[in-house]
Formats: sequence, C-alpha cells, structure tokens
Amino acid sequence: MFRACDYVMHKYQIPQIIIGVIKTLETANFEAFLVGGCVRDLLLDRKPKDWDITTNAKPEQIQAIFPKTVYENKYGTVAIITQSEDPTLKVIEATPYRLESKYSDKRHPDEVLFTSDLNEDLKRRDFTINAMALKIKNLPTACLSGRQGQAGEKRKTKNGEEIEIVDLFGGKEDLKNKIIKTVGKPEDRFSEDALRILRAIRLAAELDFKISEETLAAIKKQAALLKIIAAERIKDEFVKIIMSDNPKKALETMRETGVLKFVAPELEEGYGIEQNKAHSFTVWEHNLRSLEHAVSKKWPLEIRIAALLHDVAKPATRRWGEKGDWTFYGHDVVGAKMTAKILSKLKFSKKTIDLVSKLVRYHLFFSDTEKITLSAVRRLVRNVGTENIWDLMKVRFSDRVGMGRPKESPYRLRKYESMIEEAMRAPLSVTSLKLDGKRLMELLKIQPGPKVGQILNILFEEVLDEPEKNTEEYLEKRATELNNLPEKDLSNLAQKAKDKKTELEQAEIKEIRKKWWVK
Repeated sequence: MFRACDYVMHKYQIPQIIIGVIKTLETANFEAFLVGGCVRDLLLDRKPKDWDITTNAKPEQIQAIFPKTVYENKYGTVAIITQSEDPTLKVIEATPYRLESKYSDKRHPDEVLFTSDLNEDLKRRDFTINAMALKIKNLPTACLSGRQGQAGEKRKTKNGEEIEIVDLFGGKEDLKNKIIKTVGKPEDRFSEDALRILRAIRLAAELDFKISEETLAAIKKQAALLKIIAAERIKDEFVKIIMSDNPKKALETMRETGVLKFVAPELEEGYGIEQNKAHSFTVWEHNLRSLEHAVSKKWPLEIRIAALLHDVAKPATRRWGEKGDWTFYGHDVVGAKMTAKILSKLKFSKKTIDLVSKLVRYHLFFSDTEKITLSAVRRLVRNVGTENIWDLMKVRFSDRVGMGRPKESPYRLRKYESMIEEAMRAPLSVTSLKLDGKRLMELLKIQPGPKVGQILNILFEEVLDEPEKNTEEYLEKRATELNNLPEKDLSNLAQKAKDKKTELEQAEIKEIRKKWWVK
C-alpha cells in the first residue's frame, strides 16, 4: 500500500505553517515529529482536524523559541498560537516525549515524566494507527527507499520535502487492513484510561474500520470501567460518534459490548421491542435508522440526537390495546423528559438539552392536511419556536424514513410545510402604517367605529402600491381628505382596498404552495 516513493499526501499536504514550527524546533537543535491522529489521517488521505508535534524539547524550551504560547497543564503540552485563519492551524500543540506511570484513577497518569527517546513516547499511545510518528526532512536528494533505524521509512511529499515514518507497532499494516488494535495488551491500555474503550468504538465508526478480536474482547470485559470516567469526557466521545458517518455501527457495537449501559442505557431498552403494525422494525432498529437518515443528510448534532431519541420512551409507554395491537400513548411527552435526563447526565449544555427535548416532545404532531387547520399549525410553530420549526420537520422526515417509508417528504408533509410557511408569513397589516388608529381619531376628532378602519384600509392600499407614501405628513393629509368624503364613497373605497389586500394575500399563498409543489 505504501511504496517508498509514493507521496504521503495526495489530496492534503502538510501546511507550510506546520513545516515552519518543525523547522523552528530543529533550528534550535531539537527533534520534532508529527505524531498521532494527524499522521494517521495523512496516510489515509484525510484532512487532519488538528496537528500534534512531539519533541525532545521541554515545555520551557518550547516556550522560549516561540513568540506566543500557552502552557496551562501538567502533561507538558504547549499550545503554540499562530496567525493562521484556518481553525485547524490556529493552535498547534507541541508535547515533549513522555513516560507515564500507573493510572490509579483509570483516567490520568499518576505522574508524567519526560524522556529523550521517541520510541518510549510511542509505546504509551492508545492504538497502533495513532502510534506512528512522521519526520519532515529537507534533503535535496532524490526519493530514497529502505529502512531508517528500527522502523523508519523515507518518502517524498508533493512539495519535495522528504518524509520519514516511524512505525514500531505495525500501524501502517493495520491501516491497510482497516483494523483498530491497541498498542500492547488492550487490558493494559484500557486500565490506564478507560475512555479509550469509547475511543476505539468511535474510531471504528469514523474510519469504517473493524476492532480486532482481542481488543473487542477486552472492551466487553472492561466496559464497566467507564463508570469512573467523567461525564464530560464521555459526552465528547459520544458527540464524535453521533457526528461520524457511521454512528449506527458504533451504537450497535456499544450495545453488543455492554458499553451503552454506561452512556445511555435508556436507548438499549428499545432493543427487541416490537411495535405496532405501522412499523416494520423494533424500537431500537427504528431509532438507529432514523439517526442514519439524519446522518445521510449531514444534519447538525441536535437533529441527529433528536432523531435517535425521539422514540426513546416507547418501551416505557408500550401497552397492549383493545384493538389487538401495541400502543405508545404519551411517548412523546415522556420521551422529552427522558431526553432531558439523558442529556443532562452527559453534561450537555442547557441550550442543547432544551432544543432536543422540544424536538422530541413535538415530533408526533398531527399532519393530516385534509383535517388540520392553519391555526393548529400556528400553535405548533408557537410551541416549538419559529427558529426550530424546520428542525422539527427534519426529525419528522428521519422518523418517517426510519419506519421504512420510501419517501422522506410525501405530498402530505410537503403540504404541511407550505402551511408552516403560510402560518409564518408576515401578514399584510395596517399596523405597518406610520399612522395608527389612536392618532387618526385625535387628528379627525372622531370616535371609535367603522370609519376608523375604513380610512386605515384605504391608506394601506395606497401604501402597498406606492410605499413612498408611508409618511406621517402624507397619511395625515390624505386621512383628512377621506374624512370629508360622503359615507357611501368612503365605504366603496374601503371595500375596494379590502379586496386588493385579499387578492395580494392569495397571490402570496399561491406562490408558497407552488414552491412546495402542493395545491
């Protein structure tokens, strides 16, 4: 797969700013390697999300040679602040080669010691595909082949820099075979930091890899270690899983290995739970398929979580009905409460909890457009919020496809969408006039009555045709003229204005329905 003279980067190259940081360290007589996930991603022809550098320089030495840095941890990692506009390059982390002692709390090393040996640093890493280092060499010679030291391999980039890859644990081979495997014994790695259990599952989902049998067996055996991991750290991995291209695969693995019990056990309750005749799948399968549709559309996190959790309360509300089928009355209301509890336990933000819970609460809205009224649609928009109504529709589409329906948005739902837009349409109203009823009555010295509305409607029609007339000066002058007209003439003008307003409103609604391909 990796020939000596192949480019390491095909689509993505090592940015010059990264090369500059490495050159700065080397000019100061220090070693510097790219390490971890960015090396893995480059070898997979993926754009790295961040860039990590490992070096034999100590934190204070790193800070001494870069103008702007931040060092606020006890693990040696120095954040080098750059001027880049690229969010993946604004902060570059440089960490000394490290040795780590025992992990008494299964989360953090009891002690971090620095070493001058790169190999010792690579031994402490989690998975083989994350335990490779990449050195950039500015050699003018042609592309070379062969080994460098114990596990070095030289190649060239598109820019002409020469690359040396240090791979002590067969990471390249595991990349080729699409395998997630720990460095050394998996039991040891998971005992050091139990979050690696979730990380293995997440990486398999993100990369569409398999987890090795030995590593998978250790995950099953040690899943309960996740009980001692901070909820915030579990949430971060859970979010990455949900935002991956294959969260269904990850969630299945989490259930099969017992990991889901320590993340969102409520979800697992839907496994094997049959639904009514309208559904082809169990609650568990339906929820995963709904999530899958949201993922296929690349919808944001909140919609994906709502799609996954929208029927989370079905097991708790399932009853055998009088008509000989299962019912799930109130699962939307109960589900919203369960969703809030799940997300709160995982330390999601209040904003996310409120939005996802609201989407779950109202996902079951009545959508029969032959029976629904515009006022009912307005109530739904008011309950969910104008800023969230289209997210709710996306959850409904996911629910529908998750049931096995061939179409995301059939005529009925398209008609409902047109009704939403109609309900949210800014109505044509005399309130937009720069002359209100109170001022009109003061000006004309008249009492409340039909005449006030007639004059305002006539003025409004004129402003619709000529918006520049919407000034206090013109409206007050014109109102005085209208007040002096005979009652019959004023009434006729008012009716004409009312008809014009109705005609314009109908034209707007017609355009809205045309947009959604409905009548």
